[in-house]
Amino acid sequence: MKKLFALVAILGVLGMGATYVSAQQETAAKPDSAVVAQDSTTAQAAAAEVAPAVEASLHQQVKTKFIEGGPGFMASILLTLIFGLAIVIERIIYLNLASTNTDKLLKKIEEAIDKGGIEAAKEVCRNTRGPIASIFYQGLDRSHEGIDVVEKSIVSYGSVQMGQLESGLTWIALFIALAPMLGFMGTVIGMIGAFDAIQAAGDISPALVAGGIKVALITTVFGLIVAIILQIFYNYLLSKIDKITNGMEDASISLLDILVKYNLKK
Repeated sequence: MKKLFALVAILGVLGMGATYVSAQQETAAKPDSAVVAQDSTTAQAAAAEVAPAVEASLHQQVKTKFIEGGPGFMASILLTLIFGLAIVIERIIYLNLASTNTDKLLKKIEEAIDKGGIEAAKEVCRNTRGPIASIFYQGLDRSHEGIDVVEKSIVSYGSVQMGQLESGLTWIALFIALAPMLGFMGTVIGMIGAFDAIQAAGDISPALVAGGIKVALITTVFGLIVAIILQIFYNYLLSKIDKITNGMEDASISLLDILVKYNLKK
């Protein structure tokens, strides 16, 4: 019996010792919660300090690259972007104002013709903005001369309105072509300067060559970026003009049908 109690006591002591050792190992493996909280706070503070620094450095990098590229050529490329965007904004506003709900306008014209004749329809066109209303007015104004004359008038005045819709696009196309050309010219001149520096140094230094080439290529990058931006807006304007033109042609055919019906009723 005593041997049994002694064996149980020994096993108990061994079990407690193993538990104690395991507890010590877990304590050593776990970091202190206060230390973890302090480290987390320090990391958050460091991140908060780094974020403005990154933003400031990005802005500073753009300024640095602009200066490194050469103020003359970089300023000329920037001017092409400014002038191109100014024309783009003006064209977008004009085309948005030129857009007309043709179905609604045709319905008003048909109702006006049924109620008050051609003069009432002309009054509707006068009170509606946009090139389509102007074309309709020119056609209605010559409705007494026959459908053939109305059709020719619509086609002729439609060409005039198309010219007004496309006004300014040639300048945007010029700036699209001019921006990368200015960038390439700046690159060539920068390369010439780099070779002049090599000639003056009398030795081909990798740092000297790499620095000169990097500065020279900056103008090309900025020129291509400007051209890409203007090209996107240019294609948007073309799609907008095509949409207005298609609506103009469809509405003109509908107007001729309305006039034919009106002449048959007389």
